[in-house]
Amino acid sequence: MGEERLQKYIAHCGISSRRKAEELIKNGNVKVNGIVITELGTKVDTDKDIVSVDDNSISESNKLIYIKLYKPEGYVTTVKDQFNRKTVLDLIDIKERIYPIGRLDYNTSGLLLLTNDGDLANKLMHPKYHIFKTYVAEVDGYISDEAINKLKNGVNVEDYKTAPSKVKLINHSGNTSTIEISISEGKNRQVRKMLDAVGHNVRMLKRISLGKIVLDNLKPGSWTYLKKEEIKFLKGNHEG
Repeated sequence: MGEERLQKYIAHCGISSRRKAEELIKNGNVKVNGIVITELGTKVDTDKDIVSVDDNSISESNKLIYIKLYKPEGYVTTVKDQFNRKTVLDLIDIKERIYPIGRLDYNTSGLLLLTNDGDLANKLMHPKYHIFKTYVAEVDGYISDEAINKLKNGVNVEDYKTAPSKVKLINHSGNTSTIEISISEGKNRQVRKMLDAVGHNVRMLKRISLGKIVLDNLKPGSWTYLKKEEIKFLKGNHEG
């Protein structure tokens, strides 16, 4: 392949997004031919140089992989967990190194995408890429039309106001309500915080779609490769 910027090469090898690769370099986790490199923009000869991350040599994967997983509750979406909790990678038995695009909370289930395409992962996690993420939420209490309208128009959460969202009531049952909510942002624990802001504690939260990509018939803990049209959607300029 010839010369390539070090952070770009790390992303192409499926180790991380390019932004995360820059952090790895700055933190001294990357070596080229046994020498620690901390300068961004360093070029490597991908045919000759030996690049290692955390002392593990890496090489470019010829096969880009795109997977959708039905994440069960009780799994973290980090590659490694400091508390030794189960990670989503424990559910996927392939030899290639992949990592999640974005996150789902430990107690949230549903659709999660994983890939070794660092450039695509970086693009999808960028704030300007507004792909609607749709969730089903079961909450305590009877959720009113007023609360639903507040969610639709945006609510104040900590130091920001959420963007308008799509919300519809699915049903009321006893002292619980179930809604479907679609957001274009993806801040930490955003749906839970939004519902808390209108006075409803979340009992259950499941992501059912990312734009045109849906869970389909996946069962909790199972996964499948994305179809060509799903990959095309992610690589296009769609907004959900």
